[in-house]
Amino acid sequence: MTAETAPEPTAVTLDLRQDVALLTAALMDINSVSGNETELADAVDAALRAIPELQVVRDGDSIIARTELGRPERIILAGHLDTVPLPTTEGARGTVPSTWESGSPGEGIVYGRGATDMKGGVAVQLALAATMFDGGASPQRDVTFVFYDHEEVEAVKSGLGRLVRNHGDLLDGDFAILLEPTHGTVEGGCNGTSRFEASTVGEAAHSARAWMGSNAIHAAAPILARLAAYEPKTINVDGLDYRESLNAVKINGGTAGNVIPDRCVVEINYRFAPDKTPDQAEAHVRELLAGFDVVRTDAAAGARPGLHHPAAASFVAAVGAEPKPKYGWTDVARFSEMGIPAVNFGPGDPLLAHKDEEHVDADAVRECLRALRSWLG
Repeated sequence: MTAETAPEPTAVTLDLRQDVALLTAALMDINSVSGNETELADAVDAALRAIPELQVVRDGDSIIARTELGRPERIILAGHLDTVPLPTTEGARGTVPSTWESGSPGEGIVYGRGATDMKGGVAVQLALAATMFDGGASPQRDVTFVFYDHEEVEAVKSGLGRLVRNHGDLLDGDFAILLEPTHGTVEGGCNGTSRFEASTVGEAAHSARAWMGSNAIHAAAPILARLAAYEPKTINVDGLDYRESLNAVKINGGTAGNVIPDRCVVEINYRFAPDKTPDQAEAHVRELLAGFDVVRTDAAAGARPGLHHPAAASFVAAVGAEPKPKYGWTDVARFSEMGIPAVNFGPGDPLLAHKDEEHVDADAVRECLRALRSWLG
């Protein structure tokens, strides 16, 4: 008797021409938590290679697909394939596979991990790629579609960062749109972000004889007091008001319940307007915390909105809504660093991203597709 070999898993086939809300659900049904993007990347890669008008390049689990029409302007549409981990709360609907609140696929609200962040946006990209040449049509602009892995983890693993390093020439363009959820409103640029550790040093002693030591946690009280009293600024950059924030996000100190702590570390996150460089942001934090040992542990520059660029201006006009600033950091900063003006624009409520009840309205995804299809021509 011979042991049976387990069958190879069947590759997922994506229908890019189905209703874009149904396509969103199909993407959500493929578990693509960061580090597990290969199955989804394989499906996206195969679907794009079936479109004869596109030139497709794959790097790991990231994919670039480009038109080569010789148009005077090139637009980049980008989105990440990965999601944060699945919810652990029992009964949470923001998981995999997706579920429709109405019970009827394509109607109303769809729940599941990635619904807003950002399978709706990726579905819009894929639907555009599949249909932009229908009926002999030809877009007025060349388009580069970018799909990348590892956005939801540390920056060193970023698939977009890898594409910039390995295929930077294929990412050249005049204007970029990152399809992160924005409630269907253009959000220009993004705040920068930096992290710091502010430390205090004391002297360990038995807590029964505390006067023999020096309490490092108590010594950190002025750090917390300064942060609590700090009033963040709102700074206008190219017509958009970026609200900053500076907060303690973690504190570590002590070794045991009967030992006076000899060291304490306060971790700090500063979200700064895109009028500053990371070095300028660091100088600001050091000035506030003068007298303490401060070390910068991480930093990413923000991005100015770039809404005065002709392509950006025409896109804002086509969308019709008043543009807003992006308070969080997004990959528009990577495009900005390359000299490409970039905005965030996508379906879904960004406040629902990463939540246990993550969901998106089918009509929001359809409207996003309509707006981009109309503007691209």
